[in-house]
Amino acid sequence: MILRAAITAAIACISASSAATASGSNCAAAHSPVISLNYVSRYRLSDERRSTIDPSREAEAEAAVAPVDDFIVTLAEAVDRMYAGPVSRRESEARCIVSQIAEWANADALSDLETETVRLTIGSRHAALALILWQTLPYAPDHAERATVLSWLNRRMTEQMAFWQTAPEGARQGNLRAWAGLAAAALSSQTADKRLRLWAKDAITDVLCTAGPDGALPQEMSREHLALHYQLHAVAPLVTASALLERQGVPISEACDGALHKVVGFVLDDLDDGARSAEITGHPQSFFDGGEPLQSFQLAWIEPYLFLRYDEDLASMARELGPLSYSKLGGNQTALWGH
Repeated sequence: MILRAAITAAIACISASSAATASGSNCAAAHSPVISLNYVSRYRLSDERRSTIDPSREAEAEAAVAPVDDFIVTLAEAVDRMYAGPVSRRESEARCIVSQIAEWANADALSDLETETVRLTIGSRHAALALILWQTLPYAPDHAERATVLSWLNRRMTEQMAFWQTAPEGARQGNLRAWAGLAAAALSSQTADKRLRLWAKDAITDVLCTAGPDGALPQEMSREHLALHYQLHAVAPLVTASALLERQGVPISEACDGALHKVVGFVLDDLDDGARSAEITGHPQSFFDGGEPLQSFQLAWIEPYLFLRYDEDLASMARELGPLSYSKLGGNQTALWGH
C-alpha cells in the first residue's frame, strides 16, 4: 500500500500579500497578463532521455513561467474559498474569478509562445484555466465576459491542436500530450464543441494505448530515475480527462483493454518503494533515493478516478490524505469530485 508517511503537505500557497482576493464585491485585479513566453528545456542538452536537469536552465524556465503559475495558484485558491465559504457568497466569488481570467482573455494572453518547449509544456496551464472556469459555471453562468474567456481559450487550443500535429514523436506519447488533451476535454465540457471533444479523446487514448500489460507508460519509463515521477505526472491528466469525457458521454476508461486502470494500478503498486519502475529502468526512483519527496498534490487525481471506478480502500486513502488539491487540476479535487 502507499507509504503515507512519504506524503507531505499540499502545494505551498503564495503569500497573502501577492495573492488576489475575491471576497464579496471587492474583486482585486488579476495578475498582469503574460503575452509572451520564452524558455527552453530544463534538461541538459546532451541528455536525450530528459532525466538530467541543468540547474541554470531549470531556473530560467521556472522564472519565465512563474507569473503564469502564480496566477493559476491564485485562481485555484479563489476556487477553494468559493467552495469553503458560505453558499450565499459563491456567486460573487465565481464572478470575480471569471472577471480576473477575462483580463487575460482581453489581453490575448499566452498568444506568443516563442519556443517549442513552451508550446510542449503550455497544455497544463491551459487545462488549469479551463478547469477553474468550469467550476464557476454553476454560480456565474451569465457572466458578461464568459463568452470572451471561452473564445480566448478556444484560440489557444486551436493553436495547440495544430502544434501537436508535428510535435516530436516521443512527446506525442507522453504526459505533455495528455495535459493538452485534458485542456481540450475541460473546454469541451463548457462549449460542447465536438471537434475539441474528439481531439481530447484521441490525445488521451494515444497515450493510454502505449501502456504495457503491466500499466507502465514507455515514454515515462525512459526517464531513468524520474520514470515514476513522470508516470505519476501523466496519470493526473489521463484520469481527469477520462472523467470529463465520460461525463460528456465518451466511453474512454476501458479503451485498450482497460489501459487507464492498468496505468493507475502500476502507480499505486509502485509508490511504496519504486521497485517496479526501478526494475524497468535500472535506476532507483527519485522518490526513494533522496531526490524528492512525494507530495499530496501528486495524488489529487484519486478523486476523479473514484468517479470512474469507486474503490473503498482508495476512497479511505483520499479521506485520510484530503483535502487533495492541485492547482493544475483546478484546485481542490476533494470539493470538486469528493465522495
